[in-house]
Amino acid sequence: MGQFFIRRPIVAIVISILIVMLGVVTIKGLSVEQYPFLAPPNIRVTATYPGASAEAVEQSVATPIEQEVNGVDRLIYMKSSNTSDGRMLLDVNFEVGTDQDMANVLTQNRVSAAQARLPQEAVQQGVTVKKQSPSILMLISVYSPKDAYDANFLINYCGINLRDQLLRIPGIAQVDLFGGTDYGMRIWFRPDKLAKLGLTPADVISAIKEQNLQAPTGKVGGAPTPPDQEFTNTVSAPGRLVTVEEFENIIVRQSATGAVVRVKDVARAELGSQDYNSFGRLNGKPAGAMAVYLLPGANQLKASEAIYATMERAKGLFPPGMDYKIVYDTTPAVQASIHEIMKTFVEALILVTLVVFIFLQNIRATIIPMLTIPVSLIGTFIFFPLLGFSVNTLSMFGLVLAIGIVVDDAIVVVEAVIHHLEKGKSPREATIKAMEEVTAPVIGIALILSAVFIPVALLGGLVGSMYKQFALTIAISVLLSAFNALSLTPALCAMLLKEPRPMRGPLGAFFRGFNKVFDATTTGYVSVSRLLVRRGILTIGIVAVVAVGAGLFARVIPAGFIPDEDQGIFGVAVQLPPGASLERTSAVLKKVEEILAKTDGLESFQTIGGYGAVTNTYQPNYGSLFARLKPWEERKGEALHVKGIMAVLTGQFAAIPEAVIFPFNIPTLAGFGAASGFNFLLQDRSGSMTVEQLGEQTRKFLAAGRQRPELGNLFTSFDPNFPQVRVDLDREKARTLGVPVNEVFQAMSAALGGAYVNDFNRFGRLYRVYVQADAAARLKAEDIGKVYVRSKTTNEMIPLSTLVTIKNIAGTELTTRFNLLRSVEINGAPAL
Repeated sequence: MGQFFIRRPIVAIVISILIVMLGVVTIKGLSVEQYPFLAPPNIRVTATYPGASAEAVEQSVATPIEQEVNGVDRLIYMKSSNTSDGRMLLDVNFEVGTDQDMANVLTQNRVSAAQARLPQEAVQQGVTVKKQSPSILMLISVYSPKDAYDANFLINYCGINLRDQLLRIPGIAQVDLFGGTDYGMRIWFRPDKLAKLGLTPADVISAIKEQNLQAPTGKVGGAPTPPDQEFTNTVSAPGRLVTVEEFENIIVRQSATGAVVRVKDVARAELGSQDYNSFGRLNGKPAGAMAVYLLPGANQLKASEAIYATMERAKGLFPPGMDYKIVYDTTPAVQASIHEIMKTFVEALILVTLVVFIFLQNIRATIIPMLTIPVSLIGTFIFFPLLGFSVNTLSMFGLVLAIGIVVDDAIVVVEAVIHHLEKGKSPREATIKAMEEVTAPVIGIALILSAVFIPVALLGGLVGSMYKQFALTIAISVLLSAFNALSLTPALCAMLLKEPRPMRGPLGAFFRGFNKVFDATTTGYVSVSRLLVRRGILTIGIVAVVAVGAGLFARVIPAGFIPDEDQGIFGVAVQLPPGASLERTSAVLKKVEEILAKTDGLESFQTIGGYGAVTNTYQPNYGSLFARLKPWEERKGEALHVKGIMAVLTGQFAAIPEAVIFPFNIPTLAGFGAASGFNFLLQDRSGSMTVEQLGEQTRKFLAAGRQRPELGNLFTSFDPNFPQVRVDLDREKARTLGVPVNEVFQAMSAALGGAYVNDFNRFGRLYRVYVQADAAARLKAEDIGKVYVRSKTTNEMIPLSTLVTIKNIAGTELTTRFNLLRSVEINGAPAL
């Protein structure tokens, strides 16, 4: 093989050029990320059961869906969260390597089979199944610096004008609105007015369904027609209502005398929001936020550049007094990481060049190994798409390490050629003779080095997946370097090398001095080696001391999978006592915002009230903040490192007694939770525990865990002591009075939780119409009894107070299920 390329050097050069060109072309299409994507493919199923408690959602929605989804092909595990706002989130996780599109289809088929067993209200809201990206790429906040617009306008401006543009960017998986929802036509009825006029919430709902509809009206002169018909005209009729005034003028009832009762007589219509469970602020000002998620395997840097460019173009069309800010962005950390790797790459290349030159002491001999380095390293990228690799910290670190390895084969060949040149042979003859001697050693070296790294790629579990790219990157580069040593290197040696001559001048003096020192070092090393060989007990003792010392240090030095890093962002979790209202949460969040505004090193922060980032659930007593730090070069010293800032904030937050508040670092590895640290699930495997019993076991477990010095900040969002109201219906009395049971619960659901009626069109979009009791009519438990229903036998209006009894109880606002078993999710972090 070597002689072929020695006689045909152009072939070797062309092959090397092609390898480099293919590698460069491949690099442009590779995804760029900080670490390899390791999270299992995730499919998220979402459903809403309006007005239902967490336990009702669990029993009526989560359980039938989980039973159908369980056992789907390549499923690893599934976890659902059910909250008291009627939401169910089911995350279905598949084996790593599963095609996410196929997983989505399989899950959708199973969910479709379960829909027949779901409550009609949940089916009407829609059960969605979609691919879920594991973590947020960016959080974009749209705000008004001078408070010219309210939060509802801002969040809907995002939904109408910005979200679709961002979704069209290659690599973007989804864009969710945070801190608000889409527009909704809200019909706020007054139960007392309805009762005086002999009406019920169901009457209002029926009137809206009857009069707010889109109906086809056909054509005039449409086929078939007589032969002399000359024109065909489409008939157009007003369908769905649009404005607040049109909804207020809907006729609810008309008497025989012509008296008309309209919606505005018993309610008020408002273009509001679909729900009011959360709010957003930027640096204390009302804002709408968009969370942008990246597709697994997408190029994060290109997607980030496209997002910034899109937002800048969109900013030119913003109404006066509106601006945007990107508060949360994981891209700078990736850019900094890749930049540092490339910096190390260049430094390593320079050092290797210097070392090779110092030892070979020949410029021509130094050039040859240096030319083989880019061929081996750039050529490695050709195999990245075939193996599913990306440009990340580990793969690039593998290439940095490979710089010092891939040069070895070329050096072996060059030194062998120089050895024969010193014997007086011509460059061509010396190269042929050298290749006869070193071909087998070069192949052996490559195979031995590959045998060292390839087994790392065969490790199972998360660690094996993590370091697979690192190990195979080195192995591929080593094999390519062996190929270069047998093709390009001998060709260059025959072309470039000449009989070596001693260098003169300053370099010659330097090399003579270096050789003397190196010879003395070699002599000393040989002497020490001779001593160790003669006295084996001493050698064994030294090895034993090193082994014992390594074991002791391994026990003392903290261990972890991936260390927490300063990514320039962090979060703050806020949790008020059970039963706290969204208004109380807002007041506490304002105190947190005041502290953050005075904190050194912070650039901006986004507040989302009513949302728990750690648990990914909406609760009125939760709040989350995301803070962006100033660039690293502006934050010098440990005090302005993210850990230093969080340590100071922890002490300041402790002075706010109304809530439990703690900062958390963003996890370095995407797809494994919203916060760094760990989480696990405490399961009820018996399936018979009540919420109270599970809460008691959780309390005992947390108490025991907090006694451990290794653990810090151990907590859970599960709490069985949330104040709740229990309503017991006297079913016999309801039947005696002629009131159907379902109408009682429908009236309560419409008044307290809101009823989705149908849709309306506006701003080129489709929005929902909701009917609900006005705020003043649902402030206290006693207000439930002031809602009226109609008797089917006497046609009289009957207040619910005559049919139900109300008492205060304790319950949970959040239930979690893991693989069909009720569970409690516990989060924590190692002690500092």
